[in-house]
Amino acid sequence: MNRAVRWLLVVLHAMVSLTAIAGGTILVLGALDSGFASTWEPAADYLEGSPFSSYLVPGLVLVLFLGGLQGLASVMQVRASRGAPLVSAVAGLVMFVWIFVQMMYIPFSVLQAVYFVIALVQVAAVLIDSDVLTRAVVPGVIRTPPRTRRAQRG
Repeated sequence: MNRAVRWLLVVLHAMVSLTAIAGGTILVLGALDSGFASTWEPAADYLEGSPFSSYLVPGLVLVLFLGGLQGLASVMQVRASRGAPLVSAVAGLVMFVWIFVQMMYIPFSVLQAVYFVIALVQVAAVLIDSDVLTRAVVPGVIRTPPRTRRAQRG
């Protein structure tokens, strides 16, 4: 994977992971003890019509799934792990799902747009860097993966 793309993904994944863990923690603590409720917690009215009676489950999902997966993707990108591109793409897709579901219950927020764009950049960066789009646009053209080309030169 291109070094610049990899480090862009490291930064984006780390930022999303940290903010998801922080936001999810606020939701969980506020659900468990009203003394922890803060101005950062969304209005309880947003839960009307949703399957949740408190922010406990959404907070746990935010911490574990979104924050955890984004954190895992960041660590895998730092280590340049073989599966890092796949985990990065999945993390971006999970964030898309999170934002879409969130928009069904919570009125539009600028943060939703920001995180939507971040998810778009995460998925697009992986697709562009992996040459998937070129192969889809130019059918029948078989390209040798960059790692194989380098190995053939040496």
